Amino acid sequence: MMTLDQLNQASAADFVALLDGTYEHSPWIAERAAAARPFKSLAALKVALARVVREASVDEQLGLIRAHPELAGKAAVAGELTAESTNEQQKAGLTACTPEEFAKLQKLNADYNARFGFPFILAVRGPRGTGFTRAEIIATFERRLRAHPDLERAECLRQIHRIAEIRLNDKFGVKPELGEQLWDWAAALAAHSDTEDFLTCTYATPAHTAVAEQLMAWMRECGFDEVSRDAVGNVVGLYKGTGDKTLLTGSHYDTVRRAGRFDGRLGIFVPMLVVRELHRQGKRLPFGLEVVGFSEEEGQRYPADFLGSSALIGSFQPAWLDQTDAAGITLRDAMQAAGLPGTMQAIQTVKRDASRYLGFVEAHIEQGPVLDSLDLPLGIVTSINGSRRYTGEIIGLASHAGTTPMGQRRDAAAGVAELILFTEQRAAAVPDVVGTVGMLEVPSGSINVIPGRCRFSLDLRATTDDARDALDADVRAKLDEICERRGLSYTLQPTLAANAAPSDATWQSRWEAAVAQLGLPIHRLPSGAGHDAMKIHELLPQAMLFVRGGNGGISHNPLESVTVDDAELSIRAFERLLDTL
Repeated sequence: MMTLDQLNQASAADFVALLDGTYEHSPWIAERAAAARPFKSLAALKVALARVVREASVDEQLGLIRAHPELAGKAAVAGELTAESTNEQQKAGLTACTPEEFAKLQKLNADYNARFGFPFILAVRGPRGTGFTRAEIIATFERRLRAHPDLERAECLRQIHRIAEIRLNDKFGVKPELGEQLWDWAAALAAHSDTEDFLTCTYATPAHTAVAEQLMAWMRECGFDEVSRDAVGNVVGLYKGTGDKTLLTGSHYDTVRRAGRFDGRLGIFVPMLVVRELHRQGKRLPFGLEVVGFSEEEGQRYPADFLGSSALIGSFQPAWLDQTDAAGITLRDAMQAAGLPGTMQAIQTVKRDASRYLGFVEAHIEQGPVLDSLDLPLGIVTSINGSRRYTGEIIGLASHAGTTPMGQRRDAAAGVAELILFTEQRAAAVPDVVGTVGMLEVPSGSINVIPGRCRFSLDLRATTDDARDALDADVRAKLDEICERRGLSYTLQPTLAANAAPSDATWQSRWEAAVAQLGLPIHRLPSGAGHDAMKIHELLPQAMLFVRGGNGGISHNPLESVTVDDAELSIRAFERLLDTL
């Protein structure tokens, strides 16, 4: 097996020879990466090779893509693939296609080449490393055939880096076993769902309870000293230390509807695996490690969200117990049906004493495209965005689409459309500020009727409260101006106001030190999404680690994914964070 010492000490020519086959017919990548030696880790080598490609010209990138064969294409049929490609296509079963599958792939190859001018690239061994099924490969092919050419070229390059990563693992004899366990746990938990077709796990449903019970069983197997489910359904595992203080960590196990497998749950699995390794080594830390699987963060079943972490900081509101879901079931009744007390007296016992804790850290899938676009597996969160949310409605006058002159219309939908464009332009003018209208509805709309009403949502976020509030004021002022000018009226109902949660400087620096020890570059970025950490921020100093998401960083979607290699790095980073304390 190859070693880093070999690579670091080899001549430039030998360095290129040792990495032959990593990138298909493209020795120039290794030639340029050689100057970045010595590499501290295999992860550092992977990042350096990817950086060469990212900094290459578009023609060079296209040349790299075109150096790859089609899946089940002419080169495969003729036996002209490299040994690496032959092995990968065989493992994916592409050499055993049915006549129908083969014909389908040939048609997709032709259509894809006609649209993009380069072959479809997919790391067929996938994020788990064991391979996609032929059906999954065909479905991915069909989905990506609809992509924009620039986005698809970038995705092809990312797939090439994943292919290279797997080939390097083989060359070095590396098997990311902890990452594989995390991935398998995520797959197993996804079997518990409110619906059959897609993963949905909302608060206090049978699927939600089943997930909690499975987490507790795994925690016991990992070697936690105490495992329990508290009065709001949080799953709590404590691994005792030799000192009096405890480090708090964790994330949520509920999901949105049609969810991915890693949002929230990754942040529970990472410290669970760290505890498992500590237990197997018979090692105790000078502080305890408390892992909380927060029962609710997404606000999918009831209007209130952050139920689990709100209870920990003592801000669970009694009025929430009387909120009802779409079926008219109160939160209190749902909790009791799930075996929870459903009383404020019990919920108040969940509150933590800040004096007993060192702080709070959370690992989380990024849920965005930044790390993926930079070919970086890990990133350091600087702040969790503050936000304001509203639901609103503009009211105009429904009238005949054919007989009402354009200058005499009171079009409610056109007013919202103007607000959408202003929100987009205003948010884009300031770094790290975002604004979204995610819901639109014209009640009883008709193709030949001018919309008399248009309902909408507003989601405004920024890394600082001042920037958020400035955006909020400008958008509401514009709404006033639009309605005044167009002869419309409106209602606007606030639904959420959350302050920004800057990372604690000391804990952020600890995450940075941990990532640097892995040989990885430090990349800092804000979190546009809300997390349990922003609630715990009200009680304890907090900082977060982001893990790269695949498929362009998509989240809240079945396509959400992480590779086993990135998962492994997040676990190793957590271990090193603990070592710094």
